[in-house]
Amino acid sequence: MSRAARETRNPKVKRARRRLHKRARSAAGTVVRYLRIETIGGMLLLAATVCALLMANSPLSDFYFRLREAQFGLDMFHLKLPLESWAKDGLLALFFVVAGLELKRELVIGELREPRRALFPVFAALGGMLTPAAVALVVGWGADGALDAWAIPVATDIAFALAVLAVTASKLPASLRVFLLSLAVVDDLGAILIIAVVYTASLYWTWLLAGIAVLVVYGVLQQLRFRGVYLYVALGFAAWAFIHASGVHATIAGVAVGLLTRVKPDKGEARTPAETLEHKLQPFSAGFCVPVFAFFAAGVALDGAAIRAFVGDRVAWAVVAGLVVGKTIGVLGGAALAVRLRLARLPEELSWWDLGAVAVLAGCGFTVSLLIAELAFVGDPQAERMKAAVLLGSLLSASIAALLLRRRTKRFVSAT
Repeated sequence: MSRAARETRNPKVKRARRRLHKRARSAAGTVVRYLRIETIGGMLLLAATVCALLMANSPLSDFYFRLREAQFGLDMFHLKLPLESWAKDGLLALFFVVAGLELKRELVIGELREPRRALFPVFAALGGMLTPAAVALVVGWGADGALDAWAIPVATDIAFALAVLAVTASKLPASLRVFLLSLAVVDDLGAILIIAVVYTASLYWTWLLAGIAVLVVYGVLQQLRFRGVYLYVALGFAAWAFIHASGVHATIAGVAVGLLTRVKPDKGEARTPAETLEHKLQPFSAGFCVPVFAFFAAGVALDGAAIRAFVGDRVAWAVVAGLVVGKTIGVLGGAALAVRLRLARLPEELSWWDLGAVAVLAGCGFTVSLLIAELAFVGDPQAERMKAAVLLGSLLSASIAALLLRRRTKRFVSAT
């Protein structure tokens, strides 16, 4: 008998291996639990962004840009793509599955299920989409690219905004987080519709109908309570591939999967399919998908020539103004309009100063704004300046909001 075989049969070796395996599983479980914490996801997103900026402006810049453009995949379904596109079209689809699940939960069993309570964040979100677009158009009017950039400041990054809120305002009423989450979910839905309608250059109906058919099958199986996980994975991938081939941005498939997943529990059901799927996907989305996308999207060259080009680009400043100024005015104005029309009321434990701080925080565009910037300026050198504008606007919004929220927290704690 070989030495390896003898060690395998040795009870002490078996126990030691079981202990190592148990520790490895425990360590992995700890990592996954940390990735479900909003602050960790936001910190990873910020770290990936900083890493991309450092690499793009260092001796490693050539390697970074070659890596971003390196292609792999199959020609079938147009799936031979650069790594940057795989992050944008593939990994972000999983992020949008989580966003779709959050939206479905809010609509069916959450804050948005009651019309009167839903109208407050919905009006705020609508104002937070329309006003930034209007501000960007007004500031950039007449400049090259202004008509392409209007949608960039429309989005709010759920992960980053909630991370800032969790770090700076953990002692403020929980309803403030609920308001921000509901606003961001509706905001994401609007951004998704814009991506689907505005940034579909060519449409191949055969592939689109095939993708819709697969999604219908997915939805029907959900209603029939079918529990075959591997079949759902296959259907989700097929829907993504078909919709990608159709010319519609593939992240739409992720949203559709999230919205079609069942969120209401059956009698005696411990966990719904939506809870199970979100439990599995959310750590991967927050810990890998979004940071990797940020790493490939946020690498902007910031040499002297690039900075001068940015300073002289009125459209870039229009995007910054849309995020910092437009979002603040739009979110506050939309919420105030809902109250003024008596369609909703301000939650008792919140003040307009609290909402003002969150309105500023909504200017953190990051993930979806970077995605729209890439879609709006495909192959255009101006895309780099638009991405720099998103980073600057998001950073300004987060910094101002953090100061305001810290101040509100001190006053709230002293008052209680």
